[in-house]
Amino acid sequence: MRTKTATMSIINVVVHILIALVVIIVIYAGAMRCYDFGYRIFTDTPMSLEPGRDVTVIINEGNSTRQIGTLLKENGLIKDVTVFVVQEKLSEYAGEIKPGVYVLNTSMTAEEMIAVMSGNMVEGKEEESE
Repeated sequence: MRTKTATMSIINVVVHILIALVVIIVIYAGAMRCYDFGYRIFTDTPMSLEPGRDVTVIINEGNSTRQIGTLLKENGLIKDVTVFVVQEKLSEYAGEIKPGVYVLNTSMTAEEMIAVMSGNMVEGKEEESE
């Protein structure tokens, strides 16, 4: 009887340790994913170095930021649509992207592309506000 109780106690402790390890691993993996996501948002890097290649994109009336991000990704201008959506929301040009035809370059950062598509950047230079 004592050995059965001791065995059950040991099994109970082992199960609790395994559950704790699984919880720790899940929390660690989640934290690493969150860190990576945040890092990609705030370290805006272009797809290629200068001079890059020019890509013409057409933004239609009513396109959502996610649709624009998908278009940019399909054309090799950005790596991650979700990161682009968050970058647009956090940028000073949030909600200002205008419909039109834009020539963007793979050496531009997402923020520079957002500035161009919002009409705040012309030929690689930000417009001066009066």
